[in-house]
Amino acid sequence: MKFISITILSFLTLTSTYGQSRESCQFAPDPTLQHPETYAGYDCVNLLDSTHVNVQSTGSGSFAVCKIIKIMTPKGALANRVLKYDYDPLTAHAEFHRVTLYKANGDVHNLDITQQYDYAAPARAIYWGARQIMMEVGPLEPGDIIDYQIDKKGFTYALLAGDGEDESRFIPPMRGQFYDIVPFWATEPTIRKVYKVSIPMEKEMQFQFYQGECTSSMRYEDGRKAYTFVSTDIMPAKREPNMVDLFDAAPKLMMSSTPKWQDKSLWFNKVNEDYGSFASLPEAQKKVDELIKGKKSEMEKIAVLTHWVADNIRYSGISMGKGEGYTLHNTKMNYTDRCGVCKDIAGTLISFLRMAGFEAYPAMTMAGSRVESIPADHFNHCVAVVKLSSGTYMPLDPTWVPFCRELWSSAEQQQNYLPGVPEGSDLCLTPVSAPENHYVRINAVNKLDAKGTLTGQFTITAEGQSDSNIRGIFTRGWQSTWQNMLENQLLAVSPKARLISVDYGKNPKDYQAAPIKMTFRYEIPEYAIPGEKEMLFKPLVMNNLYNQVKSYLRINTELEDRRYGFKDACSRLVELDESIQLPSGYTLVNADRNDNTESNAADFEGSLRQDGNKVVLHQKLALKKRVYEATDWDGFRSAVNAHKSFEDYLVIKK
Repeated sequence: MKFISITILSFLTLTSTYGQSRESCQFAPDPTLQHPETYAGYDCVNLLDSTHVNVQSTGSGSFAVCKIIKIMTPKGALANRVLKYDYDPLTAHAEFHRVTLYKANGDVHNLDITQQYDYAAPARAIYWGARQIMMEVGPLEPGDIIDYQIDKKGFTYALLAGDGEDESRFIPPMRGQFYDIVPFWATEPTIRKVYKVSIPMEKEMQFQFYQGECTSSMRYEDGRKAYTFVSTDIMPAKREPNMVDLFDAAPKLMMSSTPKWQDKSLWFNKVNEDYGSFASLPEAQKKVDELIKGKKSEMEKIAVLTHWVADNIRYSGISMGKGEGYTLHNTKMNYTDRCGVCKDIAGTLISFLRMAGFEAYPAMTMAGSRVESIPADHFNHCVAVVKLSSGTYMPLDPTWVPFCRELWSSAEQQQNYLPGVPEGSDLCLTPVSAPENHYVRINAVNKLDAKGTLTGQFTITAEGQSDSNIRGIFTRGWQSTWQNMLENQLLAVSPKARLISVDYGKNPKDYQAAPIKMTFRYEIPEYAIPGEKEMLFKPLVMNNLYNQVKSYLRINTELEDRRYGFKDACSRLVELDESIQLPSGYTLVNADRNDNTESNAADFEGSLRQDGNKVVLHQKLALKKRVYEATDWDGFRSAVNAHKSFEDYLVIKK
């Protein structure tokens, strides 16, 4: 490696097209050479990751995004030979301002930025015209350094843009307000990360740095306020299995000029009421009247409307012009097209509820991570709230509850949301759903003969999210596949299993009628492993039966410690009971068991004993949350490990 690595980084302050000072980056000597052991094994190192934002009085921002990347390995060379950057043309414009390549041999190449490409970004499920700019750097080798700047104008993230191609599209919907959410973690070692924002003197800005530390300052520069945040020597965030989102664990900066969430709530309400998003429609009114006919209580009416919308509005995000976000499409469009994204599905439900005489409004939420008290729009999902006769608001999410017995999916419990109500609202949080709301119960009665063949039956019942998981083969699959899908549950236990019959009631697709209940009858030859006057076998209910509803089994409980919080799919109650009649003359060798453990995170009770000529097993596992703190790990781990320990083989002797 030549001395060029030092001289390359001794940049003078440059000026972008938006008049912003670009961060100087000077290292003497090059840290990747001074401490090679620190960066060994990494494919590239970010010598600088810098963003400067110049905010206008309208809230629109001009961004200069600068990065200096040093290539460390051939894999890093391959990964960086093409630079890409995503943006939404409805709210922003982006282009490469310059790209310079400093070769390890001392050559310097200023790439021709007229050769950059702007094309449709890859998309799935939502096709709103997202774009991607691309610049081909060409062949690279370890020691090369890429220095580039992207100029962008607009606003950082929003779900709405108006029509038109003029500069007004770069003004955020909540005019005059600016916010940003800046991850201060990295996927590659980063020597220096800088975020600087300059705002008009008359604007106020609040900010907070979470889950870490940085150097921060506020200065008056050229009649403006300049906020600067700097972090150095950032190493890649260490992930843990099933951990919470990095936004909830790693360093991040949140900033906003909006004083409080109530201001956003009031604005969100007004922008949709002014647009007429929920105006009644005769055809839709007819459907609403049909659905609520004969329904007497408010919850009956709310439930039937929510389920109809959830089951009949297809999720498909195509661009429909004004209304791609904060402003929800109107009733006519939604009811006619019967498709859309979350806001269209929620908007349809709000319209239906209003036509049924309820007060209902849209709400913003974040599926996947926490929303902080700083009113920066960390939202990716739209739901609804309805005002009950008690005066309280109830959240509803038709997008997440197709063919589900819930009205708000408990896969979203412990989730922040902001209702757009006329009186204004602070940030809200959905409560924990009790484990018994999502029970799965398997009760098996089996008989083992002297040849090791197991015959018997088990009945499985479930509610809530567990019901939806089990019932999915009926509500989402072809009826011609039902038998095979049910047989697969037994084949997961043993490839020799033979399904004799399944009783699943009159119509398992009618999920609103009652919790799912099915009874299986079966025969499994050679289920037990024979020995000399002994046999080994596992209890059926502990032997890979309906494991798809046991998401906790996918969490690695061999980990002794956790640094971060973790997630399960949902709170859950699992109750397993089985009696196994033994062949004549056989007794259980395993000692009787009676285990109990309790904590704020999870409870477990389990027992195993011989009762006459039967082995009797009982288990009850209660997992109390969806999102857990790191301090919950010991309690969760102890309960799940105690539950899994009953998977061990049982030994019976003659």
